[in-house]
Amino acid sequence: MSTEANFVPLKTWRELPHDEMRLRAAAFADDMHRRRTVREYSPRPVPREVIVDAVRAAASAPSGANQQPWHFVIVERADVRKQIREGAEAEEREFYGRRAPDEWLAALAPLGTDEHKPFLETAPYLIAIFYERHGVKPDGSKFKTYYAPESVGIATGLLIAALHQAGLATLTHTPSPMGFLREILQRPVNETPYLLLVTGYPADDVKVPDIRRKAMADILTIV
Repeated sequence: MSTEANFVPLKTWRELPHDEMRLRAAAFADDMHRRRTVREYSPRPVPREVIVDAVRAAASAPSGANQQPWHFVIVERADVRKQIREGAEAEEREFYGRRAPDEWLAALAPLGTDEHKPFLETAPYLIAIFYERHGVKPDGSKFKTYYAPESVGIATGLLIAALHQAGLATLTHTPSPMGFLREILQRPVNETPYLLLVTGYPADDVKVPDIRRKAMADILTIV
């Protein structure tokens, strides 16, 4: 039996004039630099279709061997968001009170974070992102996944960009460990929680830390 891939003509790529390329690249960069992580949210509802389309954009990410080793759980039910908050805050109390090294706590201090995570209930949506440590075939047998965390990281970046483009704020939340997420959301054992993404409208009176992004000279080398 042949294992060769079935190749088809590329019909989705569009070449753009150089001037338009520059305008698009600059406009996208400028718009993404408006993005800020937000920790205070309005409970205002957001159309579910917006969140679903953002996940659809995330699912276009490249992945190792095209295995697409991700699963996204959109959490909109208030009772489930409450359970997730309780599970996250239990882990965060351990983190801030016992597990976190002093150096890590010092790095977090300027951001004003602590074990209290009300945004997990206030925001209208949480998106729990999982990666497959291994795949499962229809017959129940396992197969290895390649570059799963890296692939899911790329997909998460696209998801954050898509939500920002739609006019929503986001927060990446990674309580450690996150096993409670798999239990609450009843995900299979081959899936590992990767990240919890909070999204919605920012609160009317929200404030964000006065921080600066690194200059291009500090992050870019051209050879």
